[in-house]
Amino acid sequence: MSRHLPPALRRHLSALRMLLVFTAVTGLVYPLAVTGVAQLAFPHRADGSLIEDRGAPVGSRLIGQSFTTAGAAPDPRWFQPRPSAADGGQGAGPYDPLYSNASNLGPNNPDLLKSIDERRTAIAAFDRVPPHKVPADALTASGSGLDPHVSPAYARQQATRVARARGLAPGRVRALIARHVQGPDLGFIGQERVNVVELNRDLRGLS
Repeated sequence: MSRHLPPALRRHLSALRMLLVFTAVTGLVYPLAVTGVAQLAFPHRADGSLIEDRGAPVGSRLIGQSFTTAGAAPDPRWFQPRPSAADGGQGAGPYDPLYSNASNLGPNNPDLLKSIDERRTAIAAFDRVPPHKVPADALTASGSGLDPHVSPAYARQQATRVARARGLAPGRVRALIARHVQGPDLGFIGQERVNVVELNRDLRGLS
């Protein structure tokens, strides 16, 4: 029947059919297929790598969190993550996935150098350690601003302060850290690290 239509209209109808076909394939079939495969092969990751505590989700293994007091100051009872530049403002706070980014400040930028000095002073006082002992990852944000990991050195630096605030033996806290140290991916990619969100979840079980 379309053979009796004007050539221009036939071309438009052909284009419309192709649009509908590719919309169905790329907008429905492909997403559903990928989602189905992911749920079958990697259900935990497909659902966001959620961390649960007593049956309730408390975070993701992929995204950091702030552990602060009601006044938004760092809470001495918890291990603190590295800084985050992913702050969208308007009350969202750091580690906001919608604003994943680095500071984009160069290593010689005066604002970056000032913030590093301020963080070093504050963290040294908070953890009661000499300023030169504060690890580099405690002073700088990750490239994504969402990294939930800190170095084992930074986690161990915080152990005495956390133990004191919770009335725990420092050895128990250090042993908990040791159980949470993750090695490099595939044995050689990256460095050892500690997931602060998971560490703090299990820390509550020591109290």
